[in-house]
Amino acid sequence: MERKFLKDLGIADDVIDKIMAENGKDINELKSAVETSKTTLADLQKQISERDKQLETLKKSSGDNEALKQQITELQEANKKAKDEYDANLKKLTLGSKIEVALMGAMAKNVKAVRALLDESKISLDGENVLGLKEQLEQVQKENPYLFGEETKNPPPPAGGEPAKPQDDLAKWAAEAGVTLPKT
Repeated sequence: MERKFLKDLGIADDVIDKIMAENGKDINELKSAVETSKTTLADLQKQISERDKQLETLKKSSGDNEALKQQITELQEANKKAKDEYDANLKKLTLGSKIEVALMGAMAKNVKAVRALLDESKISLDGENVLGLKEQLEQVQKENPYLFGEETKNPPPPAGGEPAKPQDDLAKWAAEAGVTLPKT
């Protein structure tokens, strides 16, 4: 959804900001899920390719029974290790995605900066639940409230002109106070 489309419908800017923020939450959650799926697919394709190579090697060495048993055992161990690494990587990726979605939901202005304040070693994944994040997030929000909330936008310039320059305001104030300012 584009801001221009909503503007053309005659919706006020503050309402458009709220709509875009809510839409952004949904989109970011879906982007996170897509990235996780892409990583999973790439890892699975890599594993299939490796297993195909292993089967070809087994076909070539089908002569010696003892050597074949040894090779099968080695391949099983290697496959188990690869699966464990894949599972750990997937869990880490999923946890990272869920943390980022939670930070976006908490209206973090800079997800990367807020994430750096979290002790991720104390955050874990239990199925679909993220354990330990809520408490840390509340603490970070309490200690650093400026990192959360809606992004402040500069007000639009007044109709029919440019916004006042700080130097003009300063000159007005100085004149009212009876002070002369040095020329710059």
